[in-house]
Amino acid sequence: MTALAETPHTHFTASAFAPRPAEERGLARDEVRLLVGTPDGLEHARFRDLPDHLRAGDVLVVNTSATVPAEVDAVLDGRPVVLHVAHALDDGDRVVELRTAPDAARALLDASTGAAVSVGDVRLVLRSPWPDARPSSPTGEGNRLWRASVRGDLDRQLDRDGRPIAYGYLDRRYPISAYQTVFGTRPGSAEMASAGRPFTHELVTRLVTAGVQIAPITLHTGVSSQEAGEAPGPEWFEVPPSSARTINTARAAGGRVIAVGTTATRAVESTVRGGHVVAGRGWTSRVITPGDPPCVVDGLVTGWHDPMASHLLLVEAVAGQRLTQAAYDAAVAEGYLWHEFGDAALLLRR
Repeated sequence: MTALAETPHTHFTASAFAPRPAEERGLARDEVRLLVGTPDGLEHARFRDLPDHLRAGDVLVVNTSATVPAEVDAVLDGRPVVLHVAHALDDGDRVVELRTAPDAARALLDASTGAAVSVGDVRLVLRSPWPDARPSSPTGEGNRLWRASVRGDLDRQLDRDGRPIAYGYLDRRYPISAYQTVFGTRPGSAEMASAGRPFTHELVTRLVTAGVQIAPITLHTGVSSQEAGEAPGPEWFEVPPSSARTINTARAAGGRVIAVGTTATRAVESTVRGGHVVAGRGWTSRVITPGDPPCVVDGLVTGWHDPMASHLLLVEAVAGQRLTQAAYDAAVAEGYLWHEFGDAALLLRR
């Protein structure tokens, strides 16, 4: 195990992006690399070694949200665009992002209220910036996320013509099955809750056999606005009563609560009341940072985030700045792969 060095600031250059899923690189999902970090030091492993680094009585909080085909070709006032559908709102409206055609390389910031977007025979009308009336681009130059009214069956259109949201670092398009986790049973995420991707049914069985408990929650992810320097927007979540009981009982017995991903962390921490997790559901705007740290999550299974991502602040809030910096330095030095099809980390603060 490598001891931690003193590091004053979180700063690094992102390593290589994973261009394709592990299976396309000749690996099983649970054969991606795993960097294990604790206050005692760092250790390099494979993801299938995860049970060796947990103990009976620990709880893994996992996200049951499944990925939906949320990207589709569209037309905005006569010009081709790519539409990203981030959320379905309670009143039937959708939260959408418009991006350049044909490859969704960048956000379009020149759309205006009342503009019409056509997806086949479905028509969307941009009603207002989302989540509030202020421009949602990092620079304030135009608006990126919109609340849009919908006329027609957008879900059917997405099922027929939609595809997973993807970005330019992938070597080609991959099917929606590549974006599902073994935990995903409730469709609703615009982008994969990717920390759960390296788990396999066999690995989950080994964890449970070793006494590690599984607490399912749901958080439907939006588009990765935080990669553009924005705070994460509201997301719909649910923490069921059974999972709240599992977490509280484990903590009372001295077990650790380890969230699988920033999504699971956000969901659990959104329902903490008086130091305990309670059941809850709805839209959360909870943003976890070192200045507003988690109350019950002791550790994190996570992928690797870009230097400007707000997700990185959540990682620091859970693991601490020193451990986070040391882990990222080691990941860069050892060539760990970034993003949804990349390698993973287990960071434990105590």
